[in-house]
Amino acid sequence: MRKKTSKQNSKMSPKAKAILKALLAVGFTGFMICLIIGSYVLHDMVKSVNGESLVDLEFYKQNQDQTTIIYVYDGENNPVELTRLHGEQNRVWVDLDDMSEWMGKAFVALEDKRFYEHHGVDWVRTVLGVIKNKFKQGGSTITQQLIKNLTGENDRTISRKYYEIISALNLEKNYDDKDVILEAYLNTIYLSHGCYGVQTAAEKYFGKDVSELNLAECASLAVITQTPADYDPLWQPENNKKRQELCLKYMLEQGMITQEQHDEAVAYELVFTNSEKYVADDEDDTVTAEENEIQSYYTDYVISSVIRDLKEQGYSNYEATKMIYSGGLRIYSSVDTRIQEIAEDVYVHRTNFPSQRVSSTDDLYQSAMTIMDYKGRIVAMVGGAGEKTQNRTNNRAVSAVRQPGSSIKPLSVYAPAIEEDYATWSTLVQNYGIIWRGNRWPENYGGSLGSPDSYVTVQYAIAISYNTVAAQLLMKLGFETSYDYLTNKFHITTLVDGEDNTQPSAMATGGTHGGVTTLQMAAAFAAFGNGGKYYKPYCYDYVTDSTGNIILQNVSQDGEPQGEQVISPETAYVMNEMMRTVFVGAGGTGRGYGVSGFTTFGKTGTSSANNDRWCVAGTPYYVAAVWFGYDYNKEVKASGNPSGLIFKTVMDRVHKNLAPKSFERNTDQAVQRTYCTETGLLAGDGCYSKASGWYKVSNLPATCTKCGGAPEEPTEEGTTQASGDNTPKPPVEATNPQETTTKVAETTAPVTTPPAPPVTEPAEEGE
Repeated sequence: MRKKTSKQNSKMSPKAKAILKALLAVGFTGFMICLIIGSYVLHDMVKSVNGESLVDLEFYKQNQDQTTIIYVYDGENNPVELTRLHGEQNRVWVDLDDMSEWMGKAFVALEDKRFYEHHGVDWVRTVLGVIKNKFKQGGSTITQQLIKNLTGENDRTISRKYYEIISALNLEKNYDDKDVILEAYLNTIYLSHGCYGVQTAAEKYFGKDVSELNLAECASLAVITQTPADYDPLWQPENNKKRQELCLKYMLEQGMITQEQHDEAVAYELVFTNSEKYVADDEDDTVTAEENEIQSYYTDYVISSVIRDLKEQGYSNYEATKMIYSGGLRIYSSVDTRIQEIAEDVYVHRTNFPSQRVSSTDDLYQSAMTIMDYKGRIVAMVGGAGEKTQNRTNNRAVSAVRQPGSSIKPLSVYAPAIEEDYATWSTLVQNYGIIWRGNRWPENYGGSLGSPDSYVTVQYAIAISYNTVAAQLLMKLGFETSYDYLTNKFHITTLVDGEDNTQPSAMATGGTHGGVTTLQMAAAFAAFGNGGKYYKPYCYDYVTDSTGNIILQNVSQDGEPQGEQVISPETAYVMNEMMRTVFVGAGGTGRGYGVSGFTTFGKTGTSSANNDRWCVAGTPYYVAAVWFGYDYNKEVKASGNPSGLIFKTVMDRVHKNLAPKSFERNTDQAVQRTYCTETGLLAGDGCYSKASGWYKVSNLPATCTKCGGAPEEPTEEGTTQASGDNTPKPPVEATNPQETTTKVAETTAPVTTPPAPPVTEPAEEGE
């Protein structure tokens, strides 16, 4: 039997050959598939890298969560920082040129020493990182970290890493300036305590602007980014110092600093904001306020106003709010910090508030105040008495809608009567209640309904605050005319159509259904000090986005807001002069509350149930409205008018050391004349009782002849005496809409009112 040779042994069986052929076919096919896929991937990779930018840095700069800054103006009209608003991410974007020269170098030395050499990916670090981290993660460059910061993608997956690499290569292909990439990186890295970017971190840890940091401080910030919890300077100062020295070592090795600079930086004592040795710079306006800082009522109102105005432009409430706290807005507020501080001091300490013995803070008196100039600028606002403990809490200056009492009369009755030529300073009006729904109404303070034989001038009625005279004039004007002045001219927006324009108590004595706010009243009364114009109140001049583009604006380029002429200049000045007597005239309800050394005009008010006290008044500099009462309807038992005293307390301080100033007037429109107190007409030669008053040139009374000659015949019927006839006239009776129409003077439009219950409210003026 012959043995098999080795050649024979090497021969394969047909079955084995078939298997081998199949494996070779599968392998070749797999190779070809991989080659095809690889070519597609490579093609896609090359196309993506060389294509249009996958990451728009300018877009991210504008849309990254950034801290909003509110500015105020200093004494030289330069904007200085007031406060900052941010959500979870506190970021202020800073150009690289405005950073310390060491900032970028420290990060490059520690994070990516070949940053200026590679094209987005350091392949050596990437391969070593993949091997070191068991193919889960490679060494990232600054460019790759920027991609991760911008996209928020942190998953440790191959697909995420692939996209990161492609995006980094593409970014550097489209941005050939490395410093642009470095700037974006330094503004997006997270550095603990909610700080995104080196600017807010510099402020948080050192209380400095990023431009002021030295070499040692820059290195200290650079080490945080690797593991913020481990290298946070406030929490882990020892760990931070150890790694800071490593960063300085790298900077020396890479030739970024000299040995001397290295040694000085290592020896430099780092003083953080939580250190006992830290001393805040009072003149540094860039230091970020503490996160628990309680903002003023004014700042609260600025925030609410910007959100409201953004919503008017079409943004949703969510979008507008996000823009405030994350949009990097720059808000240039209109506050006068000196005046705001004065008002806050008075309100926090309740200076000159009535004394109380109460068991609960809920029973403490409350108050609110708005101060404006005569062109709509809100210079100060306080929305509550006592210490403010929350942000964006109840701001009574704009949210407390309360009955104005007699403070409404200049807006609803007296200014319209002067403007429509129904009355003058010396027009005699019957001091007697009207008949309304079968009852004689209203009472004056003390419960008197007046007398059918009693006539007083319009000036005296406004100074004394006679309710009866206001009611008489209202019936002559008509409800709709009065309501039109309140809502369309003086822009009182909280009245209720169908309620407040159907009851005389609302417009004649301020017993409104809807009520008013201090902001509304101050803005309305400003017309009496600026020549009859209404200016929409504003708390900021303009707002820009993070790139400096103006997105909201209240003041035009020439710095002048636009006003609306709502009453004539002559009416405004007559009203101004008439309301001065509230503070200086005999028996004036504001007597004693005028601003020391300055002319003061205005009106006080008390609601019908004595729940609300008001003082709305102005000087040649500012106009202010003060409300005083409780947060719920409860009788104020304090003597006098606390609102008047608060007004004087604040405004005396505001006007201290201000230069003398007078209200402007045009003698071609309003003039001072002597009138006869017996007839209310201009005094004639034979008049023995005279006084002085102010009149519109276009509506001067006739000259009295009753005292020195034949009396003149009355020119019209109604509640007023505009002639030499001093015979008392009966009161206006308005028992139903038809009767109202026939008894009102023929020059007025018919007054129509739907049925309503009798008005039996007590007198509401108690000063």
